[in-house]
Formats: sequence, C-alpha cells, structure tokens
Amino acid sequence: MKAQIGLIIHREQEEYLGRLLHERDPLLQEMERFAGEHGVPIADPEVAIFLEITVRAIRAERVLEVGTAIGYADIFMARAISSQGRVITIDTNAEMIAKAKAYLKRAGLQDRVEFHKGPALTVIPTLEGPFDLVYLDAVKEEYRDYLDLALPLMRIGGVVVCDNVLWRGQVATGRLFGEQYRRSTEALRGFNDYFVRHPQLLAQILPVGDGLAYGVKVK
Repeated sequence: MKAQIGLIIHREQEEYLGRLLHERDPLLQEMERFAGEHGVPIADPEVAIFLEITVRAIRAERVLEVGTAIGYADIFMARAISSQGRVITIDTNAEMIAKAKAYLKRAGLQDRVEFHKGPALTVIPTLEGPFDLVYLDAVKEEYRDYLDLALPLMRIGGVVVCDNVLWRGQVATGRLFGEQYRRSTEALRGFNDYFVRHPQLLAQILPVGDGLAYGVKVK
C-alpha cells in the first residue's frame, strides 16, 4: 500500500482514480487495514485488480509470485484462475505465510495457492514451468536475478509484472526519502532499463500504483 498519494501521478488524478475503484469485499478490506496498521507491504488495490484482469485476459492457469506477504494479491489472482490452476508463491517469512494461508482459507481459495518458504533465488530454480504469469514484489535489489531465473520457466506469450519500480517517485527524480532507499532506488533504475530493453520481452513501465514493469515474453 502507498505511503502517501501523489508521488507517481498528480494527487488530483490519483484521488479521482481511487474513487473509481470498486469497493473491495470485507475480507480484503480487513487485509488492507491489517497491512496499514502493521506496516506490511501489500499491493495497492489498483495493482491487485490489474493482476486479476491480466490473469483473466491471458487465461493464466499457472502463476508464480515472488513476495507473498499476507496473500492479498494472491486472492485476486487465485479467484481469476480455474479450480485446477495454481498460484505458486514464495516468501521467507513464516509468520506472513501463516497469515496468508489463514486469509486464503477464509476466502475459500486455499487449494489454488501453493506456498514455498525460502529465498526466491534458491526456490525458483527448483520449480517447474511453464508459467503464464510471473509477479515480482520482493527485494528490489534482486529483481534482475528473479527475472533471469523466471524467464526460462515462462511460456511464450506469458506476462511478467514487477511492482514498485518507480519506488515513491525516487527512481525518476533521484530525490530520496532517506539514505536507506539509495541501494534499492539505484537497483530499480538499472532494472527498469534492463527490463524494457530485454531481448525476450516486449515491455513498458506503467504509472500504476507505485509503478509497474509490464512485459510479454515474445521469444
């Protein structure tokens, strides 16, 4: 969720777009409140909805997510796939995984999500493709490595989505909210350039949420 609005697009535009969002069901609203109160990084609602739209548009049946948190985005993606489909999600935090499992169970979607605990750079090489969609929302300094590992597991025509790539506007402006953001900001700036010019992708950076890298695997 955003730390504040108006960092990626103008405040008036963001407020207007926010008013257009469908109201989320009570469970999702509860998750949003929990994330806000406990500082848990979850996808912005517009990003989660965008993911659901993408899953439905490409008829994804196998999704790979790096960065589970409390399972907020998983609910949107899992409800968009068939009962035989699977969202395979990776996180290092056992407490967050347990929380995500509880929320998925309450949503009636627990059978559509497969959890893996451990560093994504270690877990991804153990997985089998093909994946229709890859969603990256974890350690920003590792995005390039995640992509390099995940791309060989994706089908041609599959979509990759990476969250927070404008990083509170810091990536574009270079103005940091604190020195603790320097490494991640520099890493994301390099990653964005790598992503949009990747020879296997047709890709673009979109000002959705905190910035989305969105690409289709073309070869």
